[in-house]
Amino acid sequence: MLTLERLEIVQDDFCLTADLSVPTGARVAVIGPSGAGKSTLLAAIAGFLKPGSGKILWDGVDLADLPPGERPLSLLFQDNNLFPHLSAAENVGLGLRSDLRLSSSQKEAVSNTLERVGLKGFGNRKPAALSGGQIARVALARMILRQKPLVLLDEPFGALGPALKGEMLTLLADLLDETGATLLMVSHDPDDAVRISSQTILVAEGIAHPPIDTATLFANPPDALKRYLG
Repeated sequence: MLTLERLEIVQDDFCLTADLSVPTGARVAVIGPSGAGKSTLLAAIAGFLKPGSGKILWDGVDLADLPPGERPLSLLFQDNNLFPHLSAAENVGLGLRSDLRLSSSQKEAVSNTLERVGLKGFGNRKPAALSGGQIARVALARMILRQKPLVLLDEPFGALGPALKGEMLTLLADLLDETGATLLMVSHDPDDAVRISSQTILVAEGIAHPPIDTATLFANPPDALKRYLG
C-alpha cells in the first residue's frame, strides 16, 4: 500500500498537500487542471522532489532516505526517456543493468519482453527509426522488465492519437493484470481515467484528494473538476 501521510510539497510560492492511501494493486488515475501539481506529486513519490514535511510510505516503510533508483517503483514520462544512441533492446536492457552488461538469460528476457509488447524483430532499431507508438512500447517493455510493484505514469501516451492511445491503454491493462502492480497514472483525458482506473485522485487548489470511485467522481464532480472539464 502507498500512503502519503500529511505530505506537503513546497516549490517557491506553490504548495501541494496530500493525506491519502492507495491500496496494493489498485489502478488510480490522477487528474486535475494544468499546473495543479499532478506531475509534482509523482516526482515527490519517485524521489525527485523532497517534501517539505510528511511521509511517503510503501507497505509501511518510509521512502524518505531512498534515492529514486532504489525506490520500489518505475516512473514513465510522456517523452518516454529513451536514449537516442541506444537500440530498442539496449534501452529495454537498462531496466536490468545500467552498464548493459547483460547475461545471456537477461538478453533473452529483453527479447521476450519486446515480443510481449509487439516488437519482435525491432530490438536493433534505434528510437529515430521507430514510430511514436513503438517508442511507447519500448518504454513499457523497460518498465515491465524492472518488475517494480508501483508504477507511476505521467501522461505517457499523451502525444499519441486516439486509436493508438487506446491500444496502449489496453496493453497496459493486460500487463498490470499479469504483474499485479499498483498504478498511478496522470492524465488530462477523463476518458483515460474511466477506461483504466477504478479510482481517481483529484488534484486541485493545492490538494491531492484521496482516491474515490472514478464513475462516482465524474457523475457528480466537485466544482474544481467541473471548471476543469468545462
